[in-house]
Amino acid sequence: MSEKSSRRQFFGRTLGISASAVGGSLALEDQALMAQLVKRSDGRADAPPIAGLHQGDFCGLKVSRLIIGGNLISGSAHAGDLLYQSALMTHYFDTAKILETWELAEQNGINTTLMRCDPHIIEHYNKYRKERGGQLQWIAQSAPEQGDPVENAKRAADNGAVAIHFHGGRGDSYVEQGKVDEIGEIVAGMKKAGLLAGVAGHKLETIKASEQAGIDPDFYMVSVNKVGYLSSDPDEIGDYMKNVAKPWIGFKVLGAGRDRPSSGFQYAFEKGADFLCVGMFDWQVRDDVKLVKQLLDAGIERPRAWV
Repeated sequence: MSEKSSRRQFFGRTLGISASAVGGSLALEDQALMAQLVKRSDGRADAPPIAGLHQGDFCGLKVSRLIIGGNLISGSAHAGDLLYQSALMTHYFDTAKILETWELAEQNGINTTLMRCDPHIIEHYNKYRKERGGQLQWIAQSAPEQGDPVENAKRAADNGAVAIHFHGGRGDSYVEQGKVDEIGEIVAGMKKAGLLAGVAGHKLETIKASEQAGIDPDFYMVSVNKVGYLSSDPDEIGDYMKNVAKPWIGFKVLGAGRDRPSSGFQYAFEKGADFLCVGMFDWQVRDDVKLVKQLLDAGIERPRAWV
């Protein structure tokens, strides 16, 4: 037996003993870390893709029930006071990693991505389609710093997007300021750009105001999670959205990493979300797809009809 193999076995046994001995006294985060140290494998990339991910009717398009989000790629980790997180995300997601992650998503049945409409995303989305033959459908998010959201929609359309939604934070703000009519004008302008147009909100009042004003977007983006992160009361969301006959993409369903997929995915589907937009690292894609497929194969009890 080589010295290298002997040392590896020693450390493996030591970690196993340590995890067993102190697991009961460790915090949940520390237990999760210890489990990763003990079970870590470099073979995950070789695992066969998951087949059969469910799809739904999104305004005439077939969209996978799990949509890969773009916040991590854009460096928006919603990590609270951890100021280094945005830099960490953008360093991790270099061009090669972005393209690899999208490719993994497609291999595992995800056929749609939801990302900002800005130069960084446009550059990489076009590169992915041209160099990798990528077929991911792009639902764009209007990017506030890019100026007029209708002009932003035109740029998204010119670069292959199939849909766009008005930014959730801006939508919430417009409703609070009594500018609901302006949301309607923006949605109408986005439709004229040739895209499906949606309204997003972290607050249920944004969706209610849009419905009451007769804005008539093609779809809604509504954040929903059970950890209370940038979301209204989940029961109120579910009660209201069960009577809204438009596709609903649930976002922030894990509270930006504050809940586990095994819990958060099912919860969002049960409350009525038709699709889940989830930011994923490359090493999470297969597991997330597998989980969503298992949940939907088993059946989800929900008051809202699927689209």
